[in-house]
Amino acid sequence: MFETVVIATDGSTSAARAVDAALDLARRFDAEVHVLSVLDEPTAAHEAEVRDVLAALRADTDYPLTTVIERGEAAETIQAYAASVDADLVATGTRGRDGPFSYHLGSVAEAIVHDCPVPVLTVRQLEHPEEA
Repeated sequence: MFETVVIATDGSTSAARAVDAALDLARRFDAEVHVLSVLDEPTAAHEAEVRDVLAALRADTDYPLTTVIERGEAAETIQAYAASVDADLVATGTRGRDGPFSYHLGSVAEAIVHDCPVPVLTVRQLEHPEEA
């Protein structure tokens, strides 16, 4: 069912949970995996940080990954990349608002869910790290 999975990550805790869930799904379907980070306002320090996150991810998994850094507006770039690799699924974390509105999707996740032409797996961040 899923042959190509795009995992969007910014290195956050929410995105890390999405990476884990999407890799588990990809393994079940023996899917090709693309891990994508989007820099909307690239700086050398931010790009180096993202490269470190992707390198650590490659080192921590035994599953083959294609890692990519793109520049642009996050939601649009993720959707365009997913279309370019003919993805069957896009996975992303959610970073909702604080307080009583924490169940809402973050703006990037919401835009992807709303506009992406393929299924989107969103994985919310746990409220307490010990729940992981």
